Amino acid sequence: MKQMNFDFESRRSMVVARRGMVSASNPMAAQAGLRILQQGGNAADAAIATAAMMNVFEPSSTGIGGDCFALYYDAKSGKVTAMNGSGRSPKALSIEHLRKDGVEGDSIPGLNVHAITVPGAARGWEDLVKKFGTMPLTEVLKDAIFYAENGFAVAPAYGAFWGSDYARKFLAERPNAQDYIPNGKTPSAGDVIRLPGLARTFRTVAEDGADAYYKGNIAKNMVETVQARGSLMTLEDLANHETSWDAPITTDYRGYTVAEHPPNGQGLAALIALNIAEGWQLAEMAWDDPAKLHLMIEAMRLAFADVKHYVADPQMNPAPLNFLLSKDYAKERRAMVSQDKAMSPPSFGAPVNTSDTIYLCVVDGEGNACSFINSLYQGGTFGSGVAVKDYGFFLQNRGANFVLTEGHPNALEGGKRPYHTIIPGMLLKDDELVGPFGVMGGFMQPQGHFQVLNAMIDDDLNPQDALNRPRWQVNSGDPAGTILMEEGYSTKVMADLATLGHQIRPISGRARGNFGRGHIILRDKDTGVLFGGAEPRSDGQVAGY
Repeated sequence: MKQMNFDFESRRSMVVARRGMVSASNPMAAQAGLRILQQGGNAADAAIATAAMMNVFEPSSTGIGGDCFALYYDAKSGKVTAMNGSGRSPKALSIEHLRKDGVEGDSIPGLNVHAITVPGAARGWEDLVKKFGTMPLTEVLKDAIFYAENGFAVAPAYGAFWGSDYARKFLAERPNAQDYIPNGKTPSAGDVIRLPGLARTFRTVAEDGADAYYKGNIAKNMVETVQARGSLMTLEDLANHETSWDAPITTDYRGYTVAEHPPNGQGLAALIALNIAEGWQLAEMAWDDPAKLHLMIEAMRLAFADVKHYVADPQMNPAPLNFLLSKDYAKERRAMVSQDKAMSPPSFGAPVNTSDTIYLCVVDGEGNACSFINSLYQGGTFGSGVAVKDYGFFLQNRGANFVLTEGHPNALEGGKRPYHTIIPGMLLKDDELVGPFGVMGGFMQPQGHFQVLNAMIDDDLNPQDALNRPRWQVNSGDPAGTILMEEGYSTKVMADLATLGHQIRPISGRARGNFGRGHIILRDKDTGVLFGGAEPRSDGQVAGY
């Protein structure tokens, strides 16, 4: 693994340890996960402890009112398992009902109550610990309960958002949000905040299990809160929620196996882009060579054209994965890319003969690994902006990713999971763990996966330098979209890309959420040494021992 210097330099060293490691977007959260490892817990236990702490420290980005996905590598079996902790739309909801309710266009507005889907995180947290963990939830959630009850100091990067005039005005108008705007003022870095309602929720789930969330008083308050605003969600919708387990989807990239969560997540986009890019000699090109950036951008556009059409609830509209992940299909799509001209917005391929988010990762001393992501979806609005009465957590607005066109694979139906942007990743070689990785941030996520894997595999960078590297983004995952370019790319590089026909917009990576926030831990299979990197664009930290 090489170490390189870029114009965008975090001045962080890669963290090295051997007995266990956690990488997360808040130092206190990473340390809570590490404490679980030091107390004898494993990667599953530590991941949930860290995720719960992130709910306390970054409540607009994530929480027990949202969804979660995980990839878990079990060292004993050598297998990766995908956990789908995403919820479904209310059973009674339909496109027809939305039209009668005045919803126009092809998607549900994020602050419309009908964008609220059943939150899957509480059940997912419990199920991951039950299936792979070694500790009870009372121990796993102990730190999160303590800090929510007794108070925590707001971190700088997140505090800049939480303390903004925008957040203050928004929260002042939101139902049941008083814990998050004490005395009518949102907190800034260093302010001590208590979240008693959230602590009550965590304590209830820790002591009585996820059933208390989906079938007890929490569920009653949740339904009363959303039905008062016109939602069709019922107690039955909550009681019927289940976590799903599956195998990951994978592709081979230059001798490495890249594992992603299957649909309804968008990890498929990263794998399609890697398959297309494999046919080019990217390792022979400089990291900021406009020709290299052009090829990667075009591969990403082609990948998004497919996933935006095909990714949906696999139980209702399964994507043609064998077709989309085949090397022959990648060769066909690669042939559509011109070396000297940006393509027109591509369409999705047709199969033949075939039917503000948080990310964290953990590797324990036994070599188990958890790649975990948890989200409310639109972080700028605390998900749906609706908090549950007396229980102090916000509900997600994942339903905003449904399509309101009848016949589309991702068209809204009652009891259906929507297209999901959250995706954990896992890297393997010869069926052995290399390490968990992820980059959060809406439609930036598969693009971030593509870019950090290119940095580590093609350019041999260590995890921290891979995360330091400036990023680009096909804006909002739209194949026709503007290309956002982070500082660190020269004016000449951007001008050359514009000459090829790309619509370029320079933008600051320090602006919250533009280019995602990533975490990576790699493991040396021979020595057990762990190499960790944490996102320099956030409050993140790697904690190891």
